[in-house]
Order: sequence, then structure tokens, then C-alpha cells
Amino acid sequence: MDILVPIDDSETARAALEHAVDRYPEATITVLHVIDPSVSKYGNGGIYAYESILETRKDAAAELFDDVTTLVAAHEGEVITETVVGSPAREIVTYADDHGSDHIVMGSRGRSGASRVLLGSVAERVVRRSPVPVTIVR
Repeated sequence: MDILVPIDDSETARAALEHAVDRYPEATITVLHVIDPSVSKYGNGGIYAYESILETRKDAAAELFDDVTTLVAAHEGEVITETVVGSPAREIVTYADDHGSDHIVMGSRGRSGASRVLLGSVAERVVRRSPVPVTIVR
């Protein structure tokens, strides 16, 4: 079984990874970090500033993966780490579809009310578009 666990630096993402490790001890777990380029402002540096920011964000993703190694240290199955660039919900669904994931386990930030309506929810969009079952961990 292949489990996809999207991760950022939130506690709910770590809880989702812990859940996946505990629930699927022998599965292959892919820990996916999506770099959202729309979050960064490039300023007047154009493409060169964008490339610099992208490299910085990739370095931060590598540190994030280092931070979660203790969470997956006892996992009996294979653990794969991947970083992609794009819209988080779209990239998570595309990755799951393209790589034959059997299940997605992800955290939810628990937004409600106006902030959820205005900002949307990555988890909600993944649930609506996913080709495979999705477990949301709070």
C-alpha cells in the first residue's frame, strides 16, 4: 500500500504523519512538501529573485524532512520524501494520481467560518478532487 502524506511545518501535518506511520506500519509512505510560489513576493528582482526564493524554500523543505525523521524512524515500510512546486491542493491530487497512491493522509488547520470561505481549505479541495480515499487528521 502506498500512502501519501502532504506535510508543511504545522502540528496537524505532523499529527497526520504520525497517524500514517501508526496506522500503516508496513506501507510505503511518501512525505510530500508542496512549495506554493504564489505565497512569495518576488519584488523587482524578477525571475532571478524567484529562483533564489525557490532555492531557499527547497532548502527549508529539506530541513523540514530532517525534522520529521524521528517520526518515521520506527516505520517498517519505505519512506520517500518529495518536493514539488505549485498550487498545494492541485499538486497533492496530481501526485497521488500520477504515482498510484492508495490513500492520502493529511492534516487540517481547522479553519472555520469566514476565513474558510474566503481562503478556502487545501484539505477540503483535496477531498473533493482526490482519486483515492483521504483521511483528515486534526
